[in-house]
Amino acid sequence: MSHLLLAAKTAGYTTPEIWRVLTKTGYFIGLSGAIGSTVTYVATVRPALRSAGTGAADASVLRRRSATYLAWAGVVLLVAGYFQLAARVARAGKGMPFGDALAPGKIWDYLQAPAAKGAWIAQGTLYLVQNIVLVVTAAALISLFVPAVRRHVDLVALAALPAALAVTLIAGIPATAPTDLDRRLDPVFDQTHIVSGTVWLGGLALLVALAGTRGRLGEGAGLLWADIWRRFSLVAMVCVGAVTVSGLWLSWKHVGAVSQLWTTGYGVALLVKVALVLGLVAAGGFNQFWLMPRIAQARRADDSASLLHLTLRHFPKVVWGEVALGVAVLVVLPFLAGSARTEAGDAKAVSSGSVFAAGAALAIALAASLYATAKASDALSRRQAPAAPAAPATA
Repeated sequence: MSHLLLAAKTAGYTTPEIWRVLTKTGYFIGLSGAIGSTVTYVATVRPALRSAGTGAADASVLRRRSATYLAWAGVVLLVAGYFQLAARVARAGKGMPFGDALAPGKIWDYLQAPAAKGAWIAQGTLYLVQNIVLVVTAAALISLFVPAVRRHVDLVALAALPAALAVTLIAGIPATAPTDLDRRLDPVFDQTHIVSGTVWLGGLALLVALAGTRGRLGEGAGLLWADIWRRFSLVAMVCVGAVTVSGLWLSWKHVGAVSQLWTTGYGVALLVKVALVLGLVAAGGFNQFWLMPRIAQARRADDSASLLHLTLRHFPKVVWGEVALGVAVLVVLPFLAGSARTEAGDAKAVSSGSVFAAGAALAIALAASLYATAKASDALSRRQAPAAPAAPATA
């Protein structure tokens, strides 16, 4: 955080107020809970629970914990969404004290404000639609507190998933029609960054919470969790690729030179965020190259004790560290205000054919490296442990 305080001293940079830090961080925690948990449950947990060989008792325990987690994710989304909307009101126009912006009347006036000149729709109308979808999503998740609804957690998660995604996607719709290609691409990359990041971080948090049920799971739960971690590692790899590509575009738009990373407030905040994300990637690499191969070897050797230890004790410890790094990333996000280019008096970034060519080359190289990572992890998984010495023959 000392780096972020240093950012406050750079020319042209204004440190966000504490209410702005709390509301924006809280909002992305809410999105991570709603989007990350529904996507991860549908794409990772649900298929693993439905696979052959999964014990009915273990599946029941994990479904109940998943339903409770999703329900609380709905509560967090609802509360965080309200405070985020109040923060928008406080920053609109000439601004107002955050305490005043919390009043429902002030919020309603903001949502009913007419469209700006040249806009195809009022910004307040977009936020009204977004928050209606947010309330519907939160209500669907919160309904899982009801025992009768909890029995249908699969259906609720499937229904809430597209609604949760719509919460952020609607907010990314520009009220003014884009006039050039860059203005069309900016919201696409921005929403790609948000969705992939929330799926990654929210999924990690859900799986850590589910791993807390290990005391109530049977001895065969290691096989189930090996499948869950395997499935999520694929989801996480896709998210890493999407976060990296979209992050490169957004960084290029806002940072005009490497030196701006330590001479501007935006750059310092971005540098801290990148360091934290690299920590997340390093932890994921440890999982991919060390833990996943050992889990596969224990599974192949039918070593239930080692499999249970690796999947429900060792793996969650690493993931807890990833969750802590992820929360730190969300705390840094509010400090990414403005643009390093603006602070440095640099020209606005304008795309060109060479920029797109370089971006395509980077994306291809990234895809190739992720593919190589998956193949290398698979190769390590197939390595056999050294065979034990043969017992001496007896007469």
